Amino acid sequence: MAQVTKNRKAVLAKVNQDKTYSLAEAAKLVKEITTTKFDASVDVCVRLGVDPRKANQMVRGVVTLPHGTGKTVKVLVLCTPDKEAEAKAAGADFVGLDEYIDKIKAGWTDIDVIITMPSIMGKVGALGKVLGPRGLMPNPKTGTVTLEVGKAVAEVKAGKIDFKVDKTGIVHASVGKVSFDAQKLTENANELLQTIVKLKPSAAKGAYIKSIFLSSTMSPSVQVDSKSVSV
Repeated sequence: MAQVTKNRKAVLAKVNQDKTYSLAEAAKLVKEITTTKFDASVDVCVRLGVDPRKANQMVRGVVTLPHGTGKTVKVLVLCTPDKEAEAKAAGADFVGLDEYIDKIKAGWTDIDVIITMPSIMGKVGALGKVLGPRGLMPNPKTGTVTLEVGKAVAEVKAGKIDFKVDKTGIVHASVGKVSFDAQKLTENANELLQTIVKLKPSAAKGAYIKSIFLSSTMSPSVQVDSKSVSV
């Protein structure tokens, strides 16, 4: 059995596993118990009272975090030539069409988000086997299939993220970095949680939000009082 280091013991001693914290308390505590030398991501995990196997209980949405994610997001825009200048002006990292489709077919996926146009989806659809498993397939529901490519790029760069409940009924999302102050982390997490609340399926019965945990990349998780989130 691996020994628990002195540093790890000190971290664990700060977290009361029998207590639920307010969102603001949890954000502050996660900063205190993160000891990584790199700027760790701060993540929210929300267990929902839904059955994601049923289409009428699927929870999926987008949210623009008020303080961004703290990550440098690499955006590829697959568009027609008349939209290239708009995409580049908005800050897209890669802009083009056939040459990038060929690169993706060859296995290139060094990007975080792909934005495209409705008229291009016929070509992009053929990349499903490569993009689907990596969560990169553009989708009109997340605003990544649009004629307003410049606006879509700007929103992603500003902190727009999409989320989806997984097959176990949990939503995972990053809401910032440990270097953010506690108030910014709280406000980002609250924006995500309120969006999830608004997306409650009418078919979901009983408690909708069952549990909420906040953690950083390598920290213990801190349970948030779900009653503090209006449902």
